[in-house]
Amino acid sequence: MGKIKLILDVDTGMDDAQGIMLALASPDAHVLAITCTHGNTSLENSCRNTLRVLQACNRLDIPVFRGCETPLLGRVFSASEFHGMDGLGDVPDPKAPDLGHLQVEGAVEALVRLVKENPGEVNLVAVGPLTSLALAVKLDPSLPGNLKGLYIMGGNTESRGNTTVCGEFNFVADPEAAFIVLTHYRCPTFIASWEFCCRNKLSWSFCDKWLDQDSDKARFMAKIIKYTMGVAKSQEYLKEAVAGSGFFSCDCYAVAAAIDGTLLTESDQVAVTVELEGVNTRGMMVLDYMELLTHKHKATILKAVDLDKFKAMMMRALE
Repeated sequence: MGKIKLILDVDTGMDDAQGIMLALASPDAHVLAITCTHGNTSLENSCRNTLRVLQACNRLDIPVFRGCETPLLGRVFSASEFHGMDGLGDVPDPKAPDLGHLQVEGAVEALVRLVKENPGEVNLVAVGPLTSLALAVKLDPSLPGNLKGLYIMGGNTESRGNTTVCGEFNFVADPEAAFIVLTHYRCPTFIASWEFCCRNKLSWSFCDKWLDQDSDKARFMAKIIKYTMGVAKSQEYLKEAVAGSGFFSCDCYAVAAAIDGTLLTESDQVAVTVELEGVNTRGMMVLDYMELLTHKHKATILKAVDLDKFKAMMMRALE
């Protein structure tokens, strides 16, 4: 069997960088393209950060496409308090690639074209706000039917918010896009929610071992992650969310699952949607266990993974 073809849709902050590096290091994956969107940081920073990561991995040959700089509706969010103002820990990088490396074609058009050129072969991994995916399915409603699978990091299963009272960042940053994607993408869909990521954390001792590898990639990661590690260890809401201090790279779970399906050890099958109107619940993912939703397509909600396999994939990412 050939390698699994991936398209990564990112808003490159810290965990996006880790997810990209994990995918590039996997012998079982072939990254066709990376599309960038707003989210953790501005679209310009997201594009620049993606190029920085590719340069650190000696993979600037991978095409990178500029996507959406704002959500479909509502205000622009950012996660600068966690990722730094530039999205990668505010570490100066005078050798960062310039944006001239970006493709001329837009991300939405590229998504439609690449999936059409590889029918039934692409796992689309979306680890930022879902704006580009929503526009892509409006541009080409047949797109989901040509995907092998859709892997999303986003949403929440117990109304625990990390951005608003009941909302996870990626869905809150563009609730309308999340609603469109969860309604219209009827391909096999896998969701790594906020609570799932918290419950499958790794120890800080593993993080130290991960960063201590003798490689340029590990040294790059150690520099850019310093700010985020400090925030993660100090913010009380994170400690409470993970039931004790620990390291978790949200986006890597979705990327890893797209590469190796045997990673999943526990999951639920349920139709999902997104709340659009509540004052405190806008952007919250809704799970339809009573099967009352009009659309009946069920997503796979990740609940547990083989952490030994996941650790091995993480270690390989920085070798």
